[in-house]
Amino acid sequence: TTQRFLQFTSIGFDHVIPKGWDHILFIVGMALSSLLWRQLLLLVTTFTLAHTLTLGLAMIGVVEVSARIVEPLIAFSIVYVAIENLMTHQSIKRKSIVVFLFGLIHGLGFATMLKEFEMSPDSFVTTLIGFNVGVELAQIVIVLGVVSVLLTLRKLKLN
Repeated sequence: TTQRFLQFTSIGFDHVIPKGWDHILFIVGMALSSLLWRQLLLLVTTFTLAHTLTLGLAMIGVVEVSARIVEPLIAFSIVYVAIENLMTHQSIKRKSIVVFLFGLIHGLGFATMLKEFEMSPDSFVTTLIGFNVGVELAQIVIVLGVVSVLLTLRKLKLN
């Protein structure tokens, strides 16, 4: 139903902003890794596809990984992206592969949280889509925030 969709859109958004510092830091790192719009769009889309895939698979029981494994891997993904941004200049192809792999892990993190809610078979799809829409909206807000700050800094530097 529409009410459930909106409820889980809000829950998905809230899981990232303000509660999901791990996801926020990863998305900021990903956004900082490419300041070209096309490349940034590719990275965000790749991350979305990956975490949507594992979120869906985990929710239907195809994939199950303990949060004790997933959470440290998410932390590692943040550190890895930060170090990669500071130390190397990778091709967009390599960045996309890395973002996809880490997106798979982040999807498992989203699933861990979403599994805490009761879902009947008839509300499963609505719940899953609503939650994912909320996550995506939060990601868009973060990316737009990073890009806005960078454009402002660039403008100040030019003046």
